[in-house]
Amino acid sequence: MKSTLTTPRLCEEATAFAKRELSHGEAALFGVTDGKAVGTYLEQKFRRAVTAKYECAPASSAKGIDFPDLNVDIKVTSAKQPQSSCPFKSARQKVFGLGYSLLVFVYEKKDDARSRTATLNIVNVAFVDASATGDYTLTRRLAGMVRDGGNEEDIAAYLQDRALPADEVEIRRIARAVMKTPPKIGYLTISNALQWRLQYGHVIAEAGAVPEVQRLVP
Repeated sequence: MKSTLTTPRLCEEATAFAKRELSHGEAALFGVTDGKAVGTYLEQKFRRAVTAKYECAPASSAKGIDFPDLNVDIKVTSAKQPQSSCPFKSARQKVFGLGYSLLVFVYEKKDDARSRTATLNIVNVAFVDASATGDYTLTRRLAGMVRDGGNEEDIAAYLQDRALPADEVEIRRIARAVMKTPPKIGYLTISNALQWRLQYGHVIAEAGAVPEVQRLVP
């Protein structure tokens, strides 16, 4: 009888998985330089390890997240350039967060020419709560503007200056929502595009220092 998967258990499994991978040589990854291929390998392997022990819902392609029952998505990125992409749903995601939590694996890949295998040294694993998945610079600035007495017009002008991907009507709606409920500080850097580009520099730097971003490894 499998146990029910919970977020704390998922985090525990991520820590154990990272330790196991350090001693595993993978022939299929030897010489592979495509980060997407490495990421897919690691995501699928971790999910198989979790589902072998726990009851959990299948990954949702509709929602675009790996553990829909926990509202958690896996992100795998190289330490050389810690970033990845995610589906664009609304410009509001950059201000108020993606709407789900992230489990971020940061790896260094090493090839062994003698054994013709590759080892993934997972140098960082961080769990980012959904409330902290907004854009770092944007959320800090907006919260500061509200705190300093800025009004709806100020907020809307700032969002337009930042080229937030939304029309004027939606920007006004977002500005009104910011005035009503200022965003919490996010720890992602999110580029403007029709597919968000997420960068994890702040996640790596702040993991363990703020409650919304847990450091699981090292």
